[in-house]
Amino acid sequence: MPTTLFERSRKGEHALLIQPHAGGPPDEGLVEEFADLARSAGATVAAMLPARIDRPNPATLIGSGKLEEVKAAADATGADLVLVNHPLSPIQERNLEKALERRVVDRTGLILDIFSQRARSAEGKLQVELAQLRHMATRLVRGWTHLERQRGGSIGLRGPGETQLETDRRLLQKRVEQLQKRLDKVEVQRTQMRRARVRSELPRVALVGYTNAGKSTLFNALSGADAYADDRLFATLDPTVRRIALPTGNVVLADTVGFVRDLPHELVAAFRSTLGEAREADLLLHVVDAADPLRDERIAQVDAVLAEVGAGDLPQLLVYNKIDRLEDSRSRHDLPGASAEQPGLRERVWVSARDGLGLDLLRAALGGLLGLRRIHGQVRLPTDAGRLRARLHELGAVRGEAHDEAGWSLQLDLARADAQRLASQPWGAALQPLLVETAGADA
Repeated sequence: MPTTLFERSRKGEHALLIQPHAGGPPDEGLVEEFADLARSAGATVAAMLPARIDRPNPATLIGSGKLEEVKAAADATGADLVLVNHPLSPIQERNLEKALERRVVDRTGLILDIFSQRARSAEGKLQVELAQLRHMATRLVRGWTHLERQRGGSIGLRGPGETQLETDRRLLQKRVEQLQKRLDKVEVQRTQMRRARVRSELPRVALVGYTNAGKSTLFNALSGADAYADDRLFATLDPTVRRIALPTGNVVLADTVGFVRDLPHELVAAFRSTLGEAREADLLLHVVDAADPLRDERIAQVDAVLAEVGAGDLPQLLVYNKIDRLEDSRSRHDLPGASAEQPGLRERVWVSARDGLGLDLLRAALGGLLGLRRIHGQVRLPTDAGRLRARLHELGAVRGEAHDEAGWSLQLDLARADAQRLASQPWGAALQPLLVETAGADA
């Protein structure tokens, strides 16, 4: 049986938090976010200790004096888990566990644990497991004495043996390769689904934003869906896609995983399929917690992640959510927004997804940014335009229809963007006269 250097607690729910910082007091926003992460993972925060680090100790990150202080605080509070808001090397993690006689988890490990709890779809579970295995691959040496045993060298087993550590690494690598192959197949299927949505010629909108900004609540309010939403970090991991009706036309809306500062690269890589919904969108709804005092910083952090996944140049609409929490005496319908007199600012809308405030303004802004102006008129289709006629019926654009030997006469009401996409197809040229006729009135 494997033996450990200490007796590990099986609970791990009473946590002592360590916040490393360099000079000056620690960032209160970082401290509160880390506490929220711990609570989201199911831990009870016993205490928070700041740890000033001018020169990181390569063995334990923190110095020997702070290490003794952490050990005393853990003993005093009864904490059975130590969480460190900083990446730890495998050696640092092992040495801290040995000195503190408790499980030690760094920021990356904590976020991975939350993701493993939240994943619901088969794809999400595969992505989380892959990220965890890649993180674990660097930590096979930690705390386990059985990894030092040598296979081979005994009677009947002499020759090219391998250490248990090498065996574990080989098995882990094999599992990683299996997961990667399965995820590649899922990615192909998801790409085919995205292409089908492209063929449907519906504009695509993706909800992005800092975790816990209210994206899923807004998604439900706009789509009438029942996607899981909770006041917790990373409440939603798996992408959810719905078609929603705007006053000016239909669009496809996708809810995506929330971002956080210093999102582990393992997760950015593993969740490329989920983040692909944002990368391939026509418009991003960047949801911001309007009541968050650090909202400008959060916007910058989300923009950084979007740039990392290749979605940094896509058009955005800033949606300031949770205005019901603002301590402002002004009417929430009169909150400020960007205008033509403010060049360089992204257009913004202020809403409360929970109370339904501002949603009509948001829908109107969506239609305007996506070019969903509508055109009305009559079009004449020849007998060989059956494909175009079928697509117009699929879009619900036909308000009246008559048929004779020469073809069809259709009375249409559809979004200009839909008409332009259909007219750009080799079989859609019959719509061009209607677009020309309505161009002046629609300008």
